[in-house]
Amino acid sequence: MRVIVFGASGMVGHGALHACLRDDAVTEVLAVVRAPLAVEHPKLRQIVHTDFTDYTAIRDHLTDLDACFYCLGVSAVGRSEAEYTRVTYDYALAAARALLAPSPALTFVYVSGEGTDPTGRSRQMWARVKGRTEKDLQTLPMPSYMFRPGFIQPVDGAVSRTPLYRTLYRATAVLYPLLKRLFPRHVTTTDAVGRAMLAVAGPGGDAPVVVRNADINRLAAGAER
Repeated sequence: MRVIVFGASGMVGHGALHACLRDDAVTEVLAVVRAPLAVEHPKLRQIVHTDFTDYTAIRDHLTDLDACFYCLGVSAVGRSEAEYTRVTYDYALAAARALLAPSPALTFVYVSGEGTDPTGRSRQMWARVKGRTEKDLQTLPMPSYMFRPGFIQPVDGAVSRTPLYRTLYRATAVLYPLLKRLFPRHVTTTDAVGRAMLAVAGPGGDAPVVVRNADINRLAAGAER
């Protein structure tokens, strides 16, 4: 399987990237990045690209891919709706549309979040924008899955790029085993998200289009067998 990852420098993207590098079924991983990652691996090929609304310059790299793990995103805190929409909606739709022709058999996995609202009625700006993104991705002629994780604990060196979140994750690291026992349907890890992505993109993937936290953990557990 040949996989392309967007957002590999972020916390969730780190989990997706490393899950791919560890999986023998993945033969090549393309990471589309603004700046080179401090990661080297025989299966990893990095593509430095700066315009996430136009992929014409790297079109030749987008052929015959089997899966896209789209993990690129930003926090909505302190951002206007227009700015958040550009990064969350415009970038994701541009990537999906750019992959349609060169990789017609591709499965697109989009990382959304619990609380996303595709109806557009939520008072939370981020929920409306992510909901619109999910909705429009599903209109494209490609298999797609919308991942809606709940609380994600970073593992294996994954680090959030948002300072506030980094503080939160450090504070909850010790408590994670307890949280997992108390709220098993609502917590997961970056590694589990990555393995679940591989499960839905691989042969015989069985999951609903909207993959919630409990589905993520179920798929990740099945991938361990």
